[in-house]
Amino acid sequence: MLSTRFTRKSRRTLALASAAGLLTTLGLTACGSSSSGSSASSGGGGSLPKVTMMVGGIDKQIYLPYELAQQLGFYKKYGVNMQLSTETNGGVGAEDAMASGQVDMAGAWYIHTFDFQAKGKDVVNLAQLSGAPGERVMCSKNSGVTTPSDFKGKSIGVTDLGSGTDDLIQQLAAHYNLSTSQFHRIGVGDGSTLLAALKQNRVACAITTQPTVSAIEKSGAGTSVLDLSSTAGATQWLGGTWPAAGVLTLNSWVQSHQDTAQKVVDALVATMHWINTHTAAQIADALPASYTNNGLITKADYIAALAQDKGQFLPDGMMPANGPTTVQATAKISGVDVSKVKISGTYTNQYVLAANKLEGFTVSGG
Repeated sequence: MLSTRFTRKSRRTLALASAAGLLTTLGLTACGSSSSGSSASSGGGGSLPKVTMMVGGIDKQIYLPYELAQQLGFYKKYGVNMQLSTETNGGVGAEDAMASGQVDMAGAWYIHTFDFQAKGKDVVNLAQLSGAPGERVMCSKNSGVTTPSDFKGKSIGVTDLGSGTDDLIQQLAAHYNLSTSQFHRIGVGDGSTLLAALKQNRVACAITTQPTVSAIEKSGAGTSVLDLSSTAGATQWLGGTWPAAGVLTLNSWVQSHQDTAQKVVDALVATMHWINTHTAAQIADALPASYTNNGLITKADYIAALAQDKGQFLPDGMMPANGPTTVQATAKISGVDVSKVKISGTYTNQYVLAANKLEGFTVSGG
């Protein structure tokens, strides 16, 4: 049975039986069929092996490597026809779509592997693209919040109840000895809906990423109080490195598609090295224009925000040594029974090590 711990209550209370129908509206059918979406792309590939991947918000800066790899032509270069789609409001989530077999892979947070494995679903992370959540807790100027202890008695906005951002808020509070019964968590979505929640004082603070952070600051609706956009920030507020965006798939899929899985990781590791050696402006120029200049943000704002947060991206795709332990602690605090989950089974560096070797880079670990 598919894990329900991370199903968003406002977006993911749909039965699994209806998931296929929802994905069809996104242009998806069964695993292996082509996919598309309003902000997704589907590069050519001819006879190359086809892979479907849904990303948990493909136009968010924290998830930019997946689409950037497509725009740079790296999936095709390394031998795979990648079909990308995006998670949308009201639709099935990226990790749930993957776990139910609707897509082959998910561009989603590593923390989901703990929940799925706790519920008997063998989901593994093949590559780690970021070493920090890339999130900020944005608070209105009169909120009185300076640390997580100040959440007490207040309403805090998260993407959705049960989402990764919800878990982060709970972890932040727990580090300051604050239980979830002492404050309110409210699902406010992201982008314009989150901005409206702050403007209308429905929440004192809300957790979000770029480019929404810049839009909030530009509108005067709030300021950054807790910065989780870097490994230093994650360590300060969460107790250690907190790896977020990764490449999640079912272990059964990767075992039967090892060559194809390697090609995907090759493409994304090459992308991470490209990000590491290019400026924020160059990265923005390589992305679709709709990602960097829209009703929420200008391209100049996007570039400035990316320049500030670019350090969240790992240059080699390797899982940070102490990251899994910190993420496991977050999963436990948010109610996941991790007692029978082996950390070593939640991720592998096997494909990343091979990809770095292919690129001529030497990394330690495994």
